[in-house]
Amino acid sequence: MKYVLVTGGVVSGLGKGVTASSIGVVLKACGLRVTSIKIDPYLNTDAGTMSPFEHGEVFVLDDGGEVDLDLGNYERFLDVRLTRDNNITTGKIYQSVLEKERKGDYLGKTVQVVPHITDAIKDWIESVSAIPVDGKEGPADVCVIELGGTVGDIESMPFIEALRQLFFSTGPDNFCLIHVSLVPVLGVVGEQKTKPTQHSVRELRALGLTPHFLACRSAQPLLENTKQKLSQFCHVPAANILNIHDVPNIWHVPLLLRNQNAHEAILKQLALVRVAGPPNLQEWTTRAETFDNLTNSVKIAMVGKYVGLTDSYLSVVKALLHACIACSLKPSIEWIAASDLEDESAKSTPEAHSKAWEALRNSACVLVPGGFGDRGVNGMILAAKYARENKVPYLGICLGMQISVIEISRSILGWKGANSTEFDEHAPNPVVIFMPEGSRTHMGNTMRLGSRRTLLQTADCITAKLYHNPDHVDERHRHRYEVNPEVVGDLEKTGLRFVGKDESRQRMEILELPSHPFYVGVQFHPEYKSRPGKPSALFLGLILAATGQLEAYLKSHQNGSI
Repeated sequence: MKYVLVTGGVVSGLGKGVTASSIGVVLKACGLRVTSIKIDPYLNTDAGTMSPFEHGEVFVLDDGGEVDLDLGNYERFLDVRLTRDNNITTGKIYQSVLEKERKGDYLGKTVQVVPHITDAIKDWIESVSAIPVDGKEGPADVCVIELGGTVGDIESMPFIEALRQLFFSTGPDNFCLIHVSLVPVLGVVGEQKTKPTQHSVRELRALGLTPHFLACRSAQPLLENTKQKLSQFCHVPAANILNIHDVPNIWHVPLLLRNQNAHEAILKQLALVRVAGPPNLQEWTTRAETFDNLTNSVKIAMVGKYVGLTDSYLSVVKALLHACIACSLKPSIEWIAASDLEDESAKSTPEAHSKAWEALRNSACVLVPGGFGDRGVNGMILAAKYARENKVPYLGICLGMQISVIEISRSILGWKGANSTEFDEHAPNPVVIFMPEGSRTHMGNTMRLGSRRTLLQTADCITAKLYHNPDHVDERHRHRYEVNPEVVGDLEKTGLRFVGKDESRQRMEILELPSHPFYVGVQFHPEYKSRPGKPSALFLGLILAATGQLEAYLKSHQNGSI
């Protein structure tokens, strides 16, 4: 196995994930099979219990793994299916070592960070990197490893040491270290500063790792004298200093690397020159240029709880982007804090209330994504009601579907106390209830997670047509609450149709309102499986409906595919 390690220095949030994904894309374009591992040095076992405000969205994998959003980048860029073990955390490592200690595997030994924790990290990397993720048999050729955080963090020290040992044991032809760093420009001086990168590399070398490449993030392309200075003081050949400057969209990043012949240098470092061919990035080039040249846009109202940090809905944003590009449009997302739509907001923050409603009314479609807790729920209900009554295309995902059920129960059935037991345990009309198999005492990894089968109940519905009329769809889930099966009959009397159910036919998965141009709610998260060039069917349907193209599309694609 060949390893490409991507580390980061100076500051966090430099785009290590996009850089690692782009390196994978370029190597894959050379004909190599690529897999990925993300190392997160935090003590959490996984990302499942983290606030989206703190760490961005939680990405869900087919096997139910709740992982860092960077694994979503890997899946989208490389078009692979990763497992929960492709995300290593300090919590997972310590948990596995302590379980072995309790079983007596280290009997008589003093269990220490070195060698026991570091050995566990190396073993994990070596075993996971051998798992095929591209649907083919046998291990990949290259494993791209991203080390989260910043070099010098105390919490990442055991991982740095383990990776140093891995480098030593695998040999120089099997290991390539790429260090992502920042080259800032101070406003007063206007000069590209190399000192932060110098210090970062010095820190890395003090820990026993010397970078083969520098990937320098900057606003503008690096000047030649900046490259020479970095080369001289960081002991990296000038040809191995890659510049990842700001670009119009992230699809340009693999092209940036290709244009700087990064693939040739990496293949040379890994002794893969004879195995690999020239990179075929025609599809990426077309995609990046197409997006740059788009002029028309569509306004999408995103009514959510975590709109203060767009990374909270990263996969939803990417799915909208994929769908819009398939329709030759640019997405123009109106971020609407659900709480700003509520009546209380009209009194406390009238300006925000007015702006939120103006944004909602000026949008071509409405999307209510997933979330937890009762904050902003009434605002989401008002948004769903507005979309339903005014025939505005609506897509409700997870919580967004449950919101539709609550809104219709209150507005059409007249059940004033209709609610979810998540928001009101003693609701007189519990239309959304806690799932029987859920845990009320433990939060981590206790939801209904991962890829589950949804059986389509009829071919005569928008969802079935968008998916090209299969008997079932397999989509990823992440929820604790579900539509109360006891109220389904009453809800269907209002005209609402539950066109998708789970294999027991007791759990509602997809709802539609036939009297509406596009009113769809789904319990699953279709955004997790959306890919560039292969948009999610439901997101594509939303954008088509918003631009008046849905009916024509369904007629022309009844028996075909996109």
